[in-house]
This record gives sequence, C-alpha cells and structure tokens, in this order.
Amino acid sequence: MKNDKSNCPGKEKYLSGKRILPEPISKDTDIVKLVDNFDAYNGGRLRAACHLLRDRYSQEDVTVGLSLAGALTPAGLGPSTIIPLMNHGFVDWLSATGANMYHDLHYAFNLPMHRGSHNVDDADLRAKGVTRIYDILFDYEDVLMETDRRLREILTRPQFQKEMGTREFYHHLGKIVSELEQKNKLGQVSILAAAYRNGIPVFTSSPGDSTIGMNIAGLELLAEAQDLQDKFKLKINPSIDVNDSTAIILNAKRYEKGKTAVILIGGGSPKNFMLQTEPQIQEVLMIPEMGQDYDINITDARPDTGGLSGAPPSEAASWGKIDPTKLEETVTAYLDVTVAFPLMTAYTIQATKPKKQKRLYDKGQELREKLIESYLENNKEVEKLKKLILKLRSL
Repeated sequence: MKNDKSNCPGKEKYLSGKRILPEPISKDTDIVKLVDNFDAYNGGRLRAACHLLRDRYSQEDVTVGLSLAGALTPAGLGPSTIIPLMNHGFVDWLSATGANMYHDLHYAFNLPMHRGSHNVDDADLRAKGVTRIYDILFDYEDVLMETDRRLREILTRPQFQKEMGTREFYHHLGKIVSELEQKNKLGQVSILAAAYRNGIPVFTSSPGDSTIGMNIAGLELLAEAQDLQDKFKLKINPSIDVNDSTAIILNAKRYEKGKTAVILIGGGSPKNFMLQTEPQIQEVLMIPEMGQDYDINITDARPDTGGLSGAPPSEAASWGKIDPTKLEETVTAYLDVTVAFPLMTAYTIQATKPKKQKRLYDKGQELREKLIESYLENNKEVEKLKKLILKLRSL
C-alpha cells in the first residue's frame, strides 16, 4: 500500500517557518534588513538572537546581564559596540575578565593601540618594545608600562584603602576615568566610565587573573616590605561579588516580579559567574527559583570538547541556570564575537527604543538586604547553619 504522507497530522508545525526566499541585497539594505534576511545556519541563529533582543530584552521589566570573555577591549569593542549598548539601556549589570577592564584603561588614558598583522616576528617585536595581541600592536613602554604607572597611583588613593568587591572597586575606578574622559575631551571610550555614569555594576570573578590584580598584589608586597600595611589596605573579596550579583537576580525575579536575561559573549569565568547566580539562589541559599528567562550565547567553543564553559542553554537548565520551561527563548550562535556582537548592537539600536537605566549600582545595599531577608525567610536549614557558625566561633 502506498504510504500517503500528504495528510500526516502535525506536519504543519514543522513547515510553519517563513519561506526561505530572501530579498536581494542592494545599496538600500540596512542592518535590520540584512539580519532579517539571514535564513539558516549560524546566520539564522544570529537573526534569532537579534529578534530575541528586539522582542524580549527590550521590555522594561527585563534585567539584562552582559558577560565578556576574550580580548575584546583591545580590539575596540568598548567604544564601538559595548558602550552604545549600555547607553541604549540594554546592559543592567556586567561580568568581564580583569584583562578586558585593564585594556579598557588604555582608552581612558588616551594611550594608542594600532591595527597590525599576526604574521610578524615576535622576537623582533620584543626587541623593539612592541606588544602584540594577535593583530593588535601597541608600545610596551608608552602604553603597557604607562598604564601600570597610572593605575598604581590611582590604587593608592584614599577611596581604595579598604576591603571591597570588584563591584565597588570598578565604580571608584570608573569615576576617575570618567573624569579623565571629560577633562581630556576623549568622547565615550571607556566601558568603566560608561558603567559609572549609567550606574551599571561591573564584576570580575577572578580579580587576581589580570594586570589589575597583579598591580594590587605588587603594591601589597611593597607595603609589606616597607611595613606600610596600615597605609595600603586594598583587598578584593570575591565573596562580596558572589552575593551582590546574586542579589541582582533575586531582586529582579522575586521583588520586582520581572524577568532576567543574559547576553553571553564568549565563555569562561565571566559567563559562569553570571549564570551561577541562579544555582547560588537555589542550591546554596535554598530559595525557590527557576533560572534565567532568556539566554543569548555567542561563542566559537564546543561543548563536546569541554571548551564551552557553563554549557549551552539546554545543559545549563539541568543546573538550574536557565529556566527549563523557557528553552525555546534561548539562542546559541557559533560565531566570531568580533563580527556578531557589533551586528547585534547595531540591530538593537536601530530596531528598538532606548530603555530606562535601572541604575542597579545605586541600589546595591538595598538589594543585599533583600537577599538576606529572603535567605532567612525561605531557608529551612538556617538553624542548622547558625549552629555551624557557633561551632566555628568556639574553635
């Protein structure tokens, strides 16, 4: 008997997508039309990410976190892409490597980096005092060492002489570099300065793993050698950041009855730090929660080799990082972020209205108090934990 599939029930759902028949690219094709014309493969995933930004991330009740891994600030993505997205209101909090924030300072200090080539003699570069980040070239003495000198002077100022998390550290640093931008008429070139102006908290989960951390350690060593520990008191405490970042997510979901979204540019520690806020709420603080509502991940790593840190959204759902009921509103695009991210930002700015800044940095203490309140109210294990603390005090 002939198998007639023409009337198979349910077939329509598989064929409900827009027909692949793109318009020809012309001199009138703008970014929105170009991206909307991407039909398949990772072009299709980029289109889906842009539509998610347009349709979901644009809502006022959605709190958006942005994570940055890889050498993005040396490549100029701060002024070109990240700062415009921040100013458009699509970044409410930020997680980045310390290296990205260190190289961000070159722009604030007006120290030039140059286009170059990756096909060069690195031994000759070293001999001539030139440093290379793939095809980015800059002067070792006049940029790298000069940034260190200026940074060390800043770190000895009074506002830094205490224990703090990177959230507070970057806020103080952002204020200083914002003033430098204005004084030297540089325009908006520094992510840290833009974060300070917009009240956006910035976190680095492994602050010792960068030249900023190295300079803090160097000053601490010098203070110890000169018996000046009472003068240089800067200590970065990552535990403060864990709780402050977690408080952002809990507040958005539980107290504001809103939704949370992430834009994960690359993987690594910044991505995991951003996503671990949900396991911190659910697993450690034992407060009922479901996970992030929306997820966009732009990466060139692969999960099967262990290189996609934190895993794609479907796997992240098993950890409670992503709401398993919202997996249809997540996108992973395997693309070069230096190409995809500028296109996403351009699309967002052209296709959406600016969002009101949430200024979460200004609400830091309030959010932390709400986190403590929820922890004590919802945690059945609190009494056991109190006994553990008492036991520690008796040792």
